[in-house]
Amino acid sequence: MTTATIGKYHVLGTLGQGAHSTILHVRRAADAKPYALKVVPIDGKGDQKFLDQLKLEHRVGQLLDHPNLIKVYALETEADWLFRVKKALLLIEYVSGKTVDLIGKLQLSHLIQIFLKTADALVHCHRKGICHADLKPSNIMLSKQGEVKIIDYGLAWIRGEPKGRVQGTPEYIAPESARSMLINERTDIYNLGATMYRLVTGKLPPTLLAEGLPITAKVFAGLLRPVKLYSPKAPEPLCELIERCLSFNPEGRPARMSEIQGSLDVLAEQLVKGSKDKLEAVEW
Repeated sequence: MTTATIGKYHVLGTLGQGAHSTILHVRRAADAKPYALKVVPIDGKGDQKFLDQLKLEHRVGQLLDHPNLIKVYALETEADWLFRVKKALLLIEYVSGKTVDLIGKLQLSHLIQIFLKTADALVHCHRKGICHADLKPSNIMLSKQGEVKIIDYGLAWIRGEPKGRVQGTPEYIAPESARSMLINERTDIYNLGATMYRLVTGKLPPTLLAEGLPITAKVFAGLLRPVKLYSPKAPEPLCELIERCLSFNPEGRPARMSEIQGSLDVLAEQLVKGSKDKLEAVEW
């Protein structure tokens, strides 16, 4: 049986499929190690935005170095005889696991550890002047060994650089991002709050439109159900933290991701006795 190849990579399988990309499980010929390879076809000028997004992912990945952030190793392009880029390849760290939206219900003690490691990674991002801008359960991976990895820097923002348009999932994007294309540390905090809400309650926060009309702070507050309503066993400090992160007005949220990190650290110590550096292995 012949193994498929892409350039210097042997294809082992397909890990995922996006709107304009395929993520492959590959082995690099140079070192025989496994990697993930994001493959993006470029069919014309209309696809330039996908190439720009991949270049951003690569740039952001080079600026970050944290155990809970996916590593980005290299960006390669393939061109035709007129030197037009026809395909882009992004080499990424391979993680044997699933995104947390696909795992099913996890114990609260496990979730708090995931939230803590996610917040720790985002503190690192913010110190480097980077906002992830697209945090959601499908962008957090949990390996079979219990490692947590934030993935996908395609919508990230580097401080000081222009942000042309804001994209994101309506249930996770901060209200001010949707209204004014604003991205900052507090919009990442909202994204994290929406992610925690989803994973703890099994429900989505209110979307940015209510019955087809732009949502207001008053309408949002009326639509957002308390965490305790869906998860009665959730610790009160966790419920309060999630609801603060989901404040419609940015000033009502924690000012810094490190504040959330500290609160989750206290919760983890209270709920996970003898906590380890890694989560327990997960059975799929």
